[in-house]
Amino acid sequence: MADIRMLRGALVAVLALLASMTQAPAADYPDRSLRWVVAYPAGGGSDFLARTVAVRLSAQLGQPIVIDNRPGAATIIGAQQAAVAAGDGYTIFTADNGSLVFNPALYAKLPYKVADFAPIGLMARFPLILVSTPGSGFATVQAMIAAATADPTKVAFASPGAGGPHHLAMELLKARAGFEAQHIAYKGAAPAVQDVLSGQVPVMMLDTATALPHLAAGKLKALAVASHARLPRLPDVPTFKELGYDSVEVHAWQGLVVPVATPRSIRDRLTRELQAALADADVRKALTDFGLEITPGDGERMAAYIDAETTLWHALIRQRGLKLDQ
Repeated sequence: MADIRMLRGALVAVLALLASMTQAPAADYPDRSLRWVVAYPAGGGSDFLARTVAVRLSAQLGQPIVIDNRPGAATIIGAQQAAVAAGDGYTIFTADNGSLVFNPALYAKLPYKVADFAPIGLMARFPLILVSTPGSGFATVQAMIAAATADPTKVAFASPGAGGPHHLAMELLKARAGFEAQHIAYKGAAPAVQDVLSGQVPVMMLDTATALPHLAAGKLKALAVASHARLPRLPDVPTFKELGYDSVEVHAWQGLVVPVATPRSIRDRLTRELQAALADADVRKALTDFGLEITPGDGERMAAYIDAETTLWHALIRQRGLKLDQ
C-alpha cells in the first residue's frame, strides 16, 4: 500500500509540474520577439498588410515582431515553415485562401495540412477587378465574353500564378458565364501586369492594391468588380452580378494563424490583440488607402469562413478539372 501511495504521490507531482510548465509560457507571454511568416515577397500587398498590422501589434504586445518573408511555390514554402514551428505563440503566419483552401484541392501532396494551424482571426481582403487595356478591344465584359465564345483561342488572360485567387476568379467567371479562354500564368503580379499593360495579354483579374494606380493613370480599364457591391474607390464600375453573372464574388483574403499546438490562452490573447490592432485608426487608414477591405473576425469566424470557401472552391476545382504538380 505504501508503494502505491508513493507512486500516486509521484504521479500527482509530475502532473502538477507538467501543468505548471505548460501554463508558464502563457502567463508570461510574450517575453521575446515574435516571427511573422509571410509566404509572399517583400514589398507586395501581403507584405504591406503584415508589416502595417505588425507595427501596432508589436506595440500592444511589448515585443518586436520580425517579418519573415518565405515566398514561392504558391505559398507552400511559407506554410510549411509555419506548420513545423513550435506551438509556443512565437511563430504566426499570414494564411490565405491559397494556402488554406486552394492548395489542398489543387495539389495531390502537400508538406502541410490545414489541420496543422489554429485560426487567430481574419484581417483583410483584396477585392478583385477584371481589367483590360484601353487598346485591347475589350471595353466591356460582354465584349470579352463574346470574343471568347466565338473563338476561345483568341482570348487569353494573365494571372500572377496558377492556382491563386486571380486565376481561380477567372475560372469561376468562365464557369458561370459559359466561355473558355487561355490562361497564361506568370511568376508574380509584376510580370503579368507588365504584359497586360504592353498589350501582350488583353485581360486579367487584378487585386485593388495593384490595379488602382494603373487605373488612376488611365493605363488600365476596369470592366467589373468581383464583389457583392460596387467599390467606393470605383463607384462607376459594375459588379459581375449587375451584369448578369451571379455568384462571381472573389477576394484574395488573408487571416492570421498559429501552429495548432499553441495553447488556447495564447491564441485567445493573440485574437484580442489582433482585433485591437485592426481597430486602430492609423492602421485602418493605411490599409484602406492601400486598397484593402478590413475584415476583422475571431478564430471561430475565420474557421467558418474557411469551411464555406472550401465548399465553394473545391467544387469548382473539381468541375474545372484543375490540378497542379509541385
